[in-house]
Amino acid sequence: MIELAERHTFKLPAQCRSLIELKSSDDVEDLAFEEPYYLLGEGSNTLFVDNFYGTVICNRLLGVCIEEQESSYLITSAAGENWHNFVADLRARSIDGLENLALIPGSVGAAPVQNVGAYGVEVATFIEQVTAWDIKEKCWVSMNREACQFAYRDSVFKQHPGRWLITSVVFRLPKDWQPVTHYAPLNQLQGHVSAQKIFDTVVEVRQRKLPDPKVIPNAGSFFKNPVITKAQLDQLLLKWPDMVYFPVADNQVKVAAGWLIEHLGLKSAFVGDAAVNPRQALVLINKAQATGSDIKQLALKIMKQVADASGIMLEPEVRLVGQHGLVQLAVEK
Repeated sequence: MIELAERHTFKLPAQCRSLIELKSSDDVEDLAFEEPYYLLGEGSNTLFVDNFYGTVICNRLLGVCIEEQESSYLITSAAGENWHNFVADLRARSIDGLENLALIPGSVGAAPVQNVGAYGVEVATFIEQVTAWDIKEKCWVSMNREACQFAYRDSVFKQHPGRWLITSVVFRLPKDWQPVTHYAPLNQLQGHVSAQKIFDTVVEVRQRKLPDPKVIPNAGSFFKNPVITKAQLDQLLLKWPDMVYFPVADNQVKVAAGWLIEHLGLKSAFVGDAAVNPRQALVLINKAQATGSDIKQLALKIMKQVADASGIMLEPEVRLVGQHGLVQLAVEK
């Protein structure tokens, strides 16, 4: 068995039967993909909550190609590239558009799976194409934005885990850049707002509010911000007039899950060494020697109390991997 604690940012004690580090796309077709297997990037959105009795395939494909066109830049990145380094390098080259997504942990290949987003920007907006090995059909596929079926923190890749091994992502970033600053704290920026200013502000805020996983093991935002109807919102505002929410569609709003958790007094909640981060309630942390059982019990405790108080069922944003694959958390009614 091979240790996995250092392979995911929550650093829970776990092992796998075997591990493969993929460093060349030429080797993809030779992989057996025997069940059970799990596709892993940098482990910033995965928690191994138990020993995994299968093969972990770590994507370590590297390389970035930038093509300047008349009105945009076409950037092809291998899936194993570090996401923040990728964003920072583009900003250093004055190629703008991804600055709101700075300091999001993980790899480029994981970005389309989660459709990562922050401060009013989703990565799907800029994805032109995803190249992947179709494990089921044993063939290469190139999927455009429509085929990826992007939604809030969702995609066809997330809906069918283990079906595709993403090897590269193509982004199109328009030269006609426009700042996106309608989310706090970017809406407090004064005067001319440059991409560099947005990048610097996002990095500063994330460093201040979110624990560094190298210092305090965590997986970033543990829960999705739930989307509810305006009718549901109206009922909740009668109870909590200061509830934080954001419009997302004609009849839908996104509720701040961190606000719900904090408002219900769960910011100090813990089970064993798994705890809610005192600075940002949406983040769960491993204080020292947390176990998979600790994190599952804490998450279920939060989900139940939020559901009982608001009728909203929180959904984990992270992936929990157990003995034979993904584990779903369900609150008993």
